[in-house]
Amino acid sequence: MSKRLRNSEVCADCSVPEPRWASVNRGVLICDECCSVHRSLGRHSSQVRHLTHSPWPPTQLQMVQTLYNNGANSIWEHSLLDPASVMSGKRKASPQDKVHPNKTEFIKAKYQMLAFVHRMPCRDDDSFTAKDLSKQLHSSVRTGNLETCLRLLSLGAQANFFHPDKGNTPLHVAAKAGQVSQAELLTVYGADPGAPDSSGKTPIDHARQAGHHDLADRLVEIQYELTDRLAYYLCGRKPDHKSGQHFIVPQMADSSLDLSELAKVAKKKLQSLSNHLFEELAMDVYDEVDRRETDAVWLATQNHSTLVTETTVVPFLPVNPEYSSTRNQGRQKLARFNAHEFATLVIDILSDAKRRQTGNSIGSPKDSVDLILRAVGSRHGSEAQDNDQPDYDSVASDEEAEQDPPSGKEDRTKSLDSDLSDGPVTVQEFLEVKNALSASEAKIQQLMKVNSNLSDELRLMQKKLQSLQSENTSLRRQVSPNIYQVPSGSDCPDPSSPSAMKRRQSARTSRALSMYETGSGLKPYVPKGESSYPEEGIPTLQPFPPHASKLDKQGSMPDSDYDNTANDSEMDDSGLSRRGRMRSTGWLGESCSIPELDDLEAEPDPTLPSTEDVIRRTEQITKNIQELLRAAQENKHDSFIPCSERIHVAVTEMAALFPKRPRSETVRSSLRLLTSSAYRLQSECRKAVPPEGGPGPDMQLVTQQVIQCAYDIAKAAKQLVTITTKENNN
Repeated sequence: MSKRLRNSEVCADCSVPEPRWASVNRGVLICDECCSVHRSLGRHSSQVRHLTHSPWPPTQLQMVQTLYNNGANSIWEHSLLDPASVMSGKRKASPQDKVHPNKTEFIKAKYQMLAFVHRMPCRDDDSFTAKDLSKQLHSSVRTGNLETCLRLLSLGAQANFFHPDKGNTPLHVAAKAGQVSQAELLTVYGADPGAPDSSGKTPIDHARQAGHHDLADRLVEIQYELTDRLAYYLCGRKPDHKSGQHFIVPQMADSSLDLSELAKVAKKKLQSLSNHLFEELAMDVYDEVDRRETDAVWLATQNHSTLVTETTVVPFLPVNPEYSSTRNQGRQKLARFNAHEFATLVIDILSDAKRRQTGNSIGSPKDSVDLILRAVGSRHGSEAQDNDQPDYDSVASDEEAEQDPPSGKEDRTKSLDSDLSDGPVTVQEFLEVKNALSASEAKIQQLMKVNSNLSDELRLMQKKLQSLQSENTSLRRQVSPNIYQVPSGSDCPDPSSPSAMKRRQSARTSRALSMYETGSGLKPYVPKGESSYPEEGIPTLQPFPPHASKLDKQGSMPDSDYDNTANDSEMDDSGLSRRGRMRSTGWLGESCSIPELDDLEAEPDPTLPSTEDVIRRTEQITKNIQELLRAAQENKHDSFIPCSERIHVAVTEMAALFPKRPRSETVRSSLRLLTSSAYRLQSECRKAVPPEGGPGPDMQLVTQQVIQCAYDIAKAAKQLVTITTKENNN
């Protein structure tokens, strides 16, 4: 690929210049950021390779380049090219967009959901449509129009379609016509080079009879691609198919290492598998080899300061929705095999594949090649991850981890015997392995240094945040106390009296709230009919919301920005403080008593409501939260306030079930989180209403805050259900 041509290329997904990766089955070139998303989709959605660092069959690379140059990307973005899509708000990702969520959502819609592909007119019989498309594909592969065939494949044409009238498949037609790129495209989509036609001839036979010997040799390579890739992964060489050698099977030097009872049983199970199940296992191992090799290329080509980001992590094979959950779990557990264990599995698969292909009885394979397991780690990056931190999938069990064959560092440094025909390991090969290991260690050290620097920066930010909180508290306390006075009455003690000061101090020190605790910077739990003591009328700091540039004030003024000075807006026209205004809204109840102070002198109440009542109230809260989330998904922002009011009523009814001072600290903290989150939700929902004559709010940020508040409410309600169920059952 010429440098001049490379300089004119752009990423198919976000238009970044000079993409370095390709998606083979999509026929597009992509940049590093978009490639990280493609990798997370899995090979069933996108098969990625680096343009210069991955091994490429020349004809396959030519096929991808031809598709890209001929506008294959327009197949996957067909509807985006329609001017009407601009009016509807649809657009592709741009270089300035963030990987998460912008580029990720666009790429998933483009390749997983096929949201922008041109749809065929709906018909009653889908099978008839697929058959008709496959017949069109059968006719098109005899020409060199690659993008037409890719379009048909994207719409559902079958690469292995057997034409009932012609008696052959599209690959037979392409091989006979000498269409090398068409054959490459068909095999990428699963066409079988060994499938016979009605006369018993394979595409390989047709290519040789037509004089296309290079194409025939390439089809043979594709036929053995799985075992060739596994052998190349272990020893860096492939069999010479032209000379009739179709398998290379490495063999362990010290067989006693792998002849434990567990290993013998596992090997017998492998050999007893049916051909269908063995093929599935072999394909899963092939996908894992591809993941490990791509990881190695990724680590070698990326800026190491970015390796700690989530965009680089593909710890195990992504879920393939076409497979069963059991198979997906097994595929993910392959990532837990260390280099020695995985090499053993690959060797067993190669050995049994050769046995099944040749029809021999079960026995030891004679072919063997050099295999230094350190080279496995350096060449393919399978040991780039620390073995003390294995990649676990969400469904793997610890019992199965204990059953994995034991293997330590000594095992991984054991070499394998080689067949005499392959010769000993040369000094040059040894030096290459040594240099690769040194480079890997340097990368790991650099990663550890970057991670340490990030940790230091995080600690520094935490210290600054605590300093700001302390400064804010001291400044607030300097404000004139008359701003925070409330009308006194017979049932309201004087806040400045010694007894009130004493009770206030004990209330502050009764439980220290962390600023990182969810809802800790908000008003504490208030039972129905009571009011809280707002610490001299001064609200505490809330945790920083994500993507927020300013601290939101936790008052009843949703659109005012936080400043460290007294604000006239903190008083209403009648001179009442914020506490008075909150009481007027009904949030603090009708009484002006201070329950957290009064209750300190009261005995803790151990009684809890019935589980049925709590569950009933929780179901009502959940129902209202679901309505709010639906409104958020449908961008019905005018429904935020009514939904938050209903949630507030349900939360109040839920809190009224519990005693004024529960004995359990867990119950008190859950109630505190429940009520404070409901108050925050009301405040955030009011921000969705744009002020008259002012700029509109950032609805994306408001929606995020609303969803977070709803999540906190649901979490607190679930905690209360769990606690009451447990206590009532005891």
